[in-house]
Amino acid sequence: MRADAVPTPPLLLLLLLAAPAHAWTGRTSDPDAAYGSAAGFLMGLSRPANSSRIFYGVMFDAGSTGTRIHVYTFIHQDTVLPVLDNEMFHSIKPGLSAYADSPETAAHTVKMLLKVAKKTVPRLEWKRTPVILRATAGLRLLAPEKARTLLEQVEDVLEDSPFLLPDDGVGMMDGTSEGVLAWITINFLTGHLYSNTQNTVGILDLGGGSTQITFLPNLRKTIESSPGVDYVAQFEVFNSSHQLYSHSYLGNGLMAGRLATLGALGAEGLEWRVFTSACLPNRFSDQWRFGGLTYHLRGAHDGNAGYRPCHQEVLKVVQGVVHQPPELGDGTAFYAFSYYFDRAVDAGLIVCNKMAEGGPGVARPFLCLDLTYITCLLKEGFGFKESTVLQLTKKVKHAEASWSLGAMLDHFYNLKIR
Repeated sequence: MRADAVPTPPLLLLLLLAAPAHAWTGRTSDPDAAYGSAAGFLMGLSRPANSSRIFYGVMFDAGSTGTRIHVYTFIHQDTVLPVLDNEMFHSIKPGLSAYADSPETAAHTVKMLLKVAKKTVPRLEWKRTPVILRATAGLRLLAPEKARTLLEQVEDVLEDSPFLLPDDGVGMMDGTSEGVLAWITINFLTGHLYSNTQNTVGILDLGGGSTQITFLPNLRKTIESSPGVDYVAQFEVFNSSHQLYSHSYLGNGLMAGRLATLGALGAEGLEWRVFTSACLPNRFSDQWRFGGLTYHLRGAHDGNAGYRPCHQEVLKVVQGVVHQPPELGDGTAFYAFSYYFDRAVDAGLIVCNKMAEGGPGVARPFLCLDLTYITCLLKEGFGFKESTVLQLTKKVKHAEASWSLGAMLDHFYNLKIR
């Protein structure tokens, strides 16, 4: 999907750009220099288990709004980090959390997605290709026993598959890891891990249940002024330990933000309650399903709808909850993806080769709420300036912008494959 850069209206307060989609070769202008600086990073990847030049990895991303499979093909090189040769990607909606009361259906979803891996990975490589599943905010928001039952059902499916399931192959991913691994993904794909780490880019990931911000700070006070230890992550790259500013806000993803704005987050009596909001169209009245639950929604009965009243509703959800690092907008480039990209497409801020089904003019009752939430999260939440430019993207070098690739690389590194 290609997107063209266009100026945004004042609502988003940003200029949103799409990343170029050139083929990823993993090469730099000076391969020897690149190897010298990166030798300490993911060294275990230099010799795949099968001693061939090609090896594979399968990663499941079990998110709040869908389950995705990423099948990676890597090429081993003697003098530099492995090259990401290809990624096969497929997703199924809804997310596993929607099947909290029918875990067998969740397991069937994973079984269906495994077909993508079987078609991509050569049969002879199945038994030595790792398959991993990580669940994110959708399951973190569930009752622990329900989340555990879902993961046990999924683990049974992966154990029965022909792929290699590591001992820790199925589990819940904490929010900080999401941010750090997404940071690894973007900086690996953009080539910033081959050069001075001070030139890395930051990431903004907006999921359904949570949102993450991660960057390598230039100012020591960014770390010193952070609210707590869960805002700082240690990361080893180039044989040196670096401190990343990284935090995940559970309950501040786009779908959870909808619920909070509507006053429906954790609400009871859903079978008879109707939630109203100035963020919904005046004459709107419908049902919305999320996380296996049904919500009855209606536009404001007094006709007081639009950006200003909607902004006041959203501000109560964001302000005072999200920490503002002191150096945002002062030089570090940021890549924003997931729902940041999707809603810009829906709003027509980005022109794509294939527009969303229905095209412009089709009613999208949540668009005002979602865009207002994104604006408020970036400006009043994180504290980005109105003049900030973000690199808005869905893919980088033909690979999905997400934590998945970073998790796959980190898995190989921990295994110390030589």
